[in-house]
Amino acid sequence: MEVGAAGFERCLPRLRGRVRRAAFLALDMEFTGLHSISPQNNQPSLFDSPAERYLKARQSVQRFTVTQLGLAIFSNENSNKYVVHSYNFFLFPSTWGLTDVEFALSASSIQFLSHYGFDYSKFFEDGIPYMNEVQEKILSQHLLAGSLKVSSALDRDVLKKAIDEVTCWIVAAEEEETMILQDLNGYQIFDVQLVLRKALQNVWTQPLGDKKVMVRKVSPQHRQLLENSPYDYCREELILLSARGFTNLFQTLVKAKKPLVGHNMLMDLMHLHDKFYKPLPESYEEFKRNIHNLFPVLIDTKTVTKSIWKKCPLPRVLNLLEVYEVLCRNLNPKDSTCPVIALASDCSRYAEKKSPHEAGYDAFLCGSVLLKSAHLLLCRSTDDAVEADPSFSQYLTVLAEYLNKVNFIRGGVSSINFSGKDAPCEHPPALVVHVRGWPELNERKIYEEFKPLCLFDVRQLSKNQFIMLSNKFKHVRLVLRDYRHHPHLRVSVYRHWRHSPGVSCLLQ
Repeated sequence: MEVGAAGFERCLPRLRGRVRRAAFLALDMEFTGLHSISPQNNQPSLFDSPAERYLKARQSVQRFTVTQLGLAIFSNENSNKYVVHSYNFFLFPSTWGLTDVEFALSASSIQFLSHYGFDYSKFFEDGIPYMNEVQEKILSQHLLAGSLKVSSALDRDVLKKAIDEVTCWIVAAEEEETMILQDLNGYQIFDVQLVLRKALQNVWTQPLGDKKVMVRKVSPQHRQLLENSPYDYCREELILLSARGFTNLFQTLVKAKKPLVGHNMLMDLMHLHDKFYKPLPESYEEFKRNIHNLFPVLIDTKTVTKSIWKKCPLPRVLNLLEVYEVLCRNLNPKDSTCPVIALASDCSRYAEKKSPHEAGYDAFLCGSVLLKSAHLLLCRSTDDAVEADPSFSQYLTVLAEYLNKVNFIRGGVSSINFSGKDAPCEHPPALVVHVRGWPELNERKIYEEFKPLCLFDVRQLSKNQFIMLSNKFKHVRLVLRDYRHHPHLRVSVYRHWRHSPGVSCLLQ
């Protein structure tokens, strides 16, 4: 189900109720870009420690924004049946009362989303606003001081037109007469009311819905009675409620403390923190603590399925949709103990048509993969037949070793542990390349030399030495074999005591 700014406030109470009743929540996001190319050397590398990768990703999260957020709410209706309400939220940064927000667009990301049918007009024109705690505090201070500024040229034009209409009308109007201002969008409804009330002591305003505001001529005494009464729709708390936008739902997710499921979800978690909670801290450990406090139970289906694929003879897969399809084929649909997953009627199109890289659809896939993976693990963990209608708490028990372990793509650890210390990754051994008689070699040229054979990340150790890392043991074996007699490059396994420039200096 698609939700934009026009319908969000109306849907919010129902969404909150469904989140509170959920067994778990699945999340997916689409962005205006993934990895910033500025500054240089910002691309992920096998050499990255978690803290180094976090700082690289932090720069990207600060530059790019969220275009779409998918939330699939899985409710355990009865026994092992799960009903899914999957929502597709278009988001756009709040522009009201704040310094204008800037964000970058990556050409490849825009092209990728366009290929999969992303509707950019909904992103720009009907995106739900949001803000983090720092931005909300600034807005609240401006509201108290009465110092809000209209940053948009379009909003300024609309505001000027409305003020001109009211000032012309009020001269001849009698007390209790009304007029209607029309075609006001979003925050223009608040801007017009706040400006008119500040400029004219004998008017009262009230939103009517459908982009309209009613203006009434009143006496100053009547105006005083109406201010801060239940009939005042410009009270600070109501303005902040509207300005928070999607952040209201984020705060509901945090309070609910339901298990949160994602697929390769590190960037999703970083954007959640930055856009809806607080700007990302410089400290990697502080980021981990904050996320764990917000969402105490995280499950990354990439971490889970990586382990399952090592244990089970399943076909090779490249993406989330393929994982879902393989698990659907390998779980016996006639097995009465298998979880039954049913899409609610308002998002039934996902049952009829695949929509990869639409956030709501990917969130549905993610939650479904979790249930199917957990059932597979439960079947493997018991010698006897699985009891009828296994509960979600039983699934959480068999998933215990994967909880709060978020997949770490190509880096110094296999996963980030949000509830403890990160376990080191079992990499293949690093290789060192010693160059002889081949001047002006650099990291890029070394990379290009080995690229036809296999992929390595490269760093220069010294003028004539380079260290290479791969995440595949077979690539290491291949290079050691094929470069044994190379005339210019001598390749060997890296030994810190022998090849580290720092250790070599001490030994000399």
